[in-house]
Amino acid sequence: MIPVLLGLGSNREYKGFSSIELLASACRELGGIIAEPVISSVYESKAMYVTEQENFYNMAVKGFVEDSMSPFRFLKLINEIEAAHGRDRSKETRFGPRPLDIDIEEFGSQTINSAELVIPHPRIKEREFVLIPALEILNESADSKVWETLNFYLKSLSPQGVKKCPDTTQLLFKKLYEGGCYGNKTC
Repeated sequence: MIPVLLGLGSNREYKGFSSIELLASACRELGGIIAEPVISSVYESKAMYVTEQENFYNMAVKGFVEDSMSPFRFLKLINEIEAAHGRDRSKETRFGPRPLDIDIEEFGSQTINSAELVIPHPRIKEREFVLIPALEILNESADSKVWETLNFYLKSLSPQGVKKCPDTTQLLFKKLYEGGCYGNKTC
């Protein structure tokens, strides 16, 4: 099995579903392609690069994919999940608002540098909104090399204002994730 680490973000509703609902639904769908998923808490962060937009809700997910899964096939599956949750790259501003963004931060120990995919993610070392949730779910002993690298990156950054969402948001996410409430406003 290949260990994977993903960063997720959302700052725009889609079809009346909030960012928290979209993240919960995406995490459920990721559970269909990732074995043993571990999901971080939800964090709120100010937008980087294009700052005139709503704050983002961010989180990280780690797990495993089959040895036969290529990073490019995995990217295709992730892009399908994004599209099902309202992402349309042809209509968005780079680094602008989006209902769902899923980045492959790490894919085993692979290094890829192509026009379609770069792994490890090229901006992971500058993004507190990825590093903090990732470090929350990475075990220091089991994932020591990755943990040490990400912790080094985090310590080299100036604080960017990433904050763990209140317990009410965490509980809402958990209810939506566990209850499968996306598309069912009565849950």
